[in-house]
Amino acid sequence: MENKVSVVSIILKDEEAAGKVNELLHEYREYVVGRMGIPYRDRGISIISVVIDAPQDATSSLSGKLGMIHGVTAKTLTAKL
Repeated sequence: MENKVSVVSIILKDEEAAGKVNELLHEYREYVVGRMGIPYRDRGISIISVVIDAPQDATSSLSGKLGMIHGVTAKTLTAKL
């Protein structure tokens, strides 16, 4: 299957979810091109953007697993290259 470049946007509303999110990102580390995390203390949330280069099924799997974590919202944008 062909790899596609995607951005996974993650918002953590629950600080305790950070460990689970990091474990999952570590599991998919072979696809991660880069990541940026921003703690938004005024709102009590953290925002993470992760760029991945992966087959579509791996991207969907990661996004779905992230969305199943309590206190986490995840959305994916895939480039049309």
